[in-house]
Amino acid sequence: MAVPKKRRRARLPFAGVVGWFGKAFFFIYALIMNAVDLVFGPLQRRFGFRNMAYLFLLPNLAIFGIFVLFPMLLNIFYSGTGGTALFPQDRTWVGLDNYRQIFSCGNYLDPNSCREDFFWRAASNTVVFVVFQVGGMVLLAMITAVILNRKIAMRGFFRSVYFYPVLLSPVVVGLIWKWILQRFGLLNGVLGNFGYDPILFLIETPWPTFWVILISIWAQMGFYALILLAGLQSIPPVLYEAGEIDGTSRWQGFRHITLPLLIPTLFVVLVLSLIRAVQVFDQVYVLTGGGPGTSTKYMVQYIYETGFANQIPRRGLASAASVLLGGVLLLATLVQLWLERKTQVD
Repeated sequence: MAVPKKRRRARLPFAGVVGWFGKAFFFIYALIMNAVDLVFGPLQRRFGFRNMAYLFLLPNLAIFGIFVLFPMLLNIFYSGTGGTALFPQDRTWVGLDNYRQIFSCGNYLDPNSCREDFFWRAASNTVVFVVFQVGGMVLLAMITAVILNRKIAMRGFFRSVYFYPVLLSPVVVGLIWKWILQRFGLLNGVLGNFGYDPILFLIETPWPTFWVILISIWAQMGFYALILLAGLQSIPPVLYEAGEIDGTSRWQGFRHITLPLLIPTLFVVLVLSLIRAVQVFDQVYVLTGGGPGTSTKYMVQYIYETGFANQIPRRGLASAASVLLGGVLLLATLVQLWLERKTQVD
């Protein structure tokens, strides 16, 4: 009786290739780890295991020092100098003259009475922009986050749609909306089909300011709505269920459950949006160029034009303005953090 031959298991044609790649990967991995151990092994024995964390932080600290701390200190030095020279060693030390020039005003509420009237016009425009942009954006982001937190149809699609403008460059946003709002743009083309005359949205006041604020809200709202949505999802559903048992309405649940527990997240949104609103520049510069006149010229554009774009650059004055802007931002952030801690304690 013939003995049946033992069947061999069929081998996949790429099994040998996979095995070769696996061996090559682990060989390279072992080679790299041995090389790393040759460098960091003696360092760990020299400084100890706990101190190795500071060693790994050194590259990041070096980058921060070179590109953030050093320019900031150099900017403070420039704010005390005058002249048109670029290099620090060629500049003349003038002390606080640049700050005195900025604050030389008959009436701080009337930019025409100030020696640096453009600075105070930019400052007043920035205040108006921050109040309406931050206030409107936080309100709309809150409403959007509350709606997207509910069980609605195509919730994932709407979450991605609202976040999409955040992915666009501010310059791209400015160019798109400039194409829409210009005299022969898309919006005037639509209005013309209904018999309306073209509206100079980017020239006639107060349209430029309105559109600058609205476009900024549209471009950034998705980012802050996402933060607020994460805060809403961290609230335990048990609290809402207990509220429903007690007979609370949706508004009462939002007021007494959602809002108090969302305050820390709201303060984060306020701090981030305030910093970003004060630093607005590229989007507005592309859209309106600061016009008409100086109606949409904000602080960063004033600093840029004073220090770089003017025919005779005044870098000391621009540096002084940027130091003042940074000080106001720091003070506003500290006040918000203090209010947050006080609110949490209360």
